[in-house]
Amino acid sequence: MRKKGVGWEWFTRRRGDAEGDGLGALSGESKGVGCVVGGGRSSESRASAGSSLREFHPASFRLSGWLITRWVFRLGNWPFGLHVRAVHLARLRLRDFRNYARLDAGFVPGFHVLLGQNAQGKTNILEAIYLLATLRSFRGVGGAQMIRHGSAGYFAGATVVGAGEHEIKAYWSSKERKLTLDGRPVRKLSEYLGTLRAVVFCTEDLQLVKGAARGRRRFLDLLLAQTEPGYLALLLRFTKALRSRNALLKQSSPDDTLLESFTVEVVELGNQLIEHRRAVLPRIAPVIGQAYAQVSRGRDEFEIAYHPAVRGDFAVELAKSRSRERVMRTTLVGPHRDELVLRLNGQLASAYASEGQKRTIAIALKMAQAEHLGAVHGVMPVLLIDDVMGELDAARRAGLIPLLQRAHRTGGQVFMTCTEENWPQELGAELHRWRVDQGALAGLGGTVNPG
Repeated sequence: MRKKGVGWEWFTRRRGDAEGDGLGALSGESKGVGCVVGGGRSSESRASAGSSLREFHPASFRLSGWLITRWVFRLGNWPFGLHVRAVHLARLRLRDFRNYARLDAGFVPGFHVLLGQNAQGKTNILEAIYLLATLRSFRGVGGAQMIRHGSAGYFAGATVVGAGEHEIKAYWSSKERKLTLDGRPVRKLSEYLGTLRAVVFCTEDLQLVKGAARGRRRFLDLLLAQTEPGYLALLLRFTKALRSRNALLKQSSPDDTLLESFTVEVVELGNQLIEHRRAVLPRIAPVIGQAYAQVSRGRDEFEIAYHPAVRGDFAVELAKSRSRERVMRTTLVGPHRDELVLRLNGQLASAYASEGQKRTIAIALKMAQAEHLGAVHGVMPVLLIDDVMGELDAARRAGLIPLLQRAHRTGGQVFMTCTEENWPQELGAELHRWRVDQGALAGLGGTVNPG
C-alpha cells in the first residue's frame, strides 16, 4: 500500500496553504509591484506603471482611454498567440467518481459543450479533468468528497495526446493513493505536472476577488508552479519549514536552538519565494489588464499589485515579532501572508466593485493564466468553462469568446457546461454537443461507449 505522496496530498487536501496563513495587514506604506491598465485619467502612479510596461515589452504599445492598440507579448523567444503544437484530452475514464459509477469517453480537439439540467454531473466531468491536470479539485474539497456515495474510493484516468501520448491513472481512497504516468508510479511532482495543463473558469473564481488573500496567493503559486521549474519544490520546502517552526512556537517552552534553525530556513526559502512572485508580476499584469479591458470594454481602470508581507529584512522583521509570536503561537511575518491587491478605479475591488465587476476581474485573471501558460509552453491549456456564460451579459461574454476561438484555431480543446437555454451561440456550429443526465454522458450524435 502506497503512503500519501507529498505532491498528491499537497494538491488534494483542503488546507492549500501553510499554517499561520492569514490576510495580512495592508497599508499605504506597504511596498509592492504593480500595474495599472485602462482608464484615461493621468497620475504619477499610472505614468510610472505605463513606463515600466513599455520598458518590459520589446513591442511598444499605448493606453488611450480603454482602447489598447495592437501589440505583441514576448516571453523568452516565443511570440504571444503562436502555438507550435496542440495537446488534448483524448480519453477520460472514471470509476466511482462523484455521481459517475462508470465512464469511458473519447474526445477530439475542439469545442465540447456539455448540456443538461443542474445536478446531473456536468461540473463533475470538468472537475475530473482539472484533477488530472493539477491533482486538486477546483471546488476546494479533499479526495473523500469526490468518492461516489457508498464506494471505497474513486479512479480517474486519461489519455493525453500531444507531441506524444501519455496514460494517467489515479486512485484515491482513505487507505490508499496511487498515481501513475505511463504505467510508472509518480514519485515527484516534477515528473507529472505539465502532462496535461488546464485552466478552469467557474463561479468559485469570484473568491479570487472577494475572498481571503490565501486564494490569490494560491492563484499566483499555481501559475508559478506551472511555468517555473523548481518553484513547487521550493514552495513545499518553505511550507514544511514553516509548519515545523509553528509547531515549536505552540510549545510552552520551545527549544531556542531548534527554533533558530527553522527560522534561518524559513528566511532563506521565503526570500526566494518573494523574489519569484515579485518577478512574475510585470509579466502577467499587462496580460491581466488587457483581458480586463477586453471583457469590460474599457469601462474601468484596473490595477493589480503584489504586496509582500516582508517590507524590509525578513530576518530582522521576524526577530522584532518574536514576542508577539510567542503570544499568538504562530509565524506572523513571511510570504505566507503576502497579498495580491486588486483595485478598480483606485478602490479595493473586494470592497467597492459591483458583483459584475468582480466577476469580470475573476474572468480576466483566468484568461491571463491561460494566455501566460500558452506563451511559456507554446501550447494552450485545456479550457474548462463551468456555466460561466449564463452569468455574463452580452458585452462581457463577447470579451471571452475570442480566447475560446483562438484555442480552437490552434488545435486546442475547450469544455463548457451549459443548459439548453444559455449555451453560447456565438461559437457557431463547430461544436461537439453532449447530453449529461444522472451521471451518464451521451454524444448527441450517438451514445458514448460506457466502457
